[in-house]
Amino acid sequence: MEGILAIWQRDVIKFFRDRARLFGSFVMPILFLLIFGGGMSGTMEELVTSGLQVDENFNYVQFVFPGIVAMTLLMTAVFSSLSIIQDKEFGYMKEIMVSPISRVNIAIGKMLGASTVAFLQGLMMFALIPFLGIHYDIGNLLQVLPFMFLLACSLASVGLLIASLLKSTQGFQLIVQVIVMPMVFLSGALFPVSNMPGWMDIIVKINPITYGVDVMKKVMIDVDSLSPLVREVMGLNLTIFNRPVTVLEEVLFMIVFTVILVLLATLSFRRANA
Repeated sequence: MEGILAIWQRDVIKFFRDRARLFGSFVMPILFLLIFGGGMSGTMEELVTSGLQVDENFNYVQFVFPGIVAMTLLMTAVFSSLSIIQDKEFGYMKEIMVSPISRVNIAIGKMLGASTVAFLQGLMMFALIPFLGIHYDIGNLLQVLPFMFLLACSLASVGLLIASLLKSTQGFQLIVQVIVMPMVFLSGALFPVSNMPGWMDIIVKINPITYGVDVMKKVMIDVDSLSPLVREVMGLNLTIFNRPVTVLEEVLFMIVFTVILVLLATLSFRRANA
């Protein structure tokens, strides 16, 4: 446990001392918030209220904001794992590997460090709520925090596994850039993904962001107050094999996903130092 705590503490302190990375992880989510929230909100709201001929006050920015928070978690959690590559390049990782700390504790410590940093930056996004013209119940915001941290752990495990397999910063950044944006777009974070082609739908269903965003929207947005037609069009009725997915099932998926990737990263660490 002490080994996990030491690795976690080092990575959290290291990230917040790097102001460039701290600032950079905010840029992309805010840009997407401006593009999708400001640029598309009028069109989407017109589609819902007029195109679907329903009489209700639908706020697209309120719909997309949980997805932007999830995007912040993804960008920060994955790129925080870059510290593993840097530790390899500077020899620090080799020192950790020869220490009494077990490989699985090293993986857990790295994952928790990245997920903690991502969770804190996701919290910072809440500071934008008063400036976006949207409203969330404070109780709902508090309820969503455990799900945010769980999603951050799932996404940090993705970065952890990638970093455990690679040896160069350039290779890590290239792979991450290829993976990150498809994970965002094929998750329902920014727009509905309910009518994707078959092969894309498979990716949507194995994407941890899909379940994290769905839970966050269910908690933050009063989904039950929306008409069934609006929920269907906006992808708020997530199903697998034509059966609605429960919050418990989504939580279990993220937990299992995280455990599997952490174990795979542990095996990768063992093979690299065998």
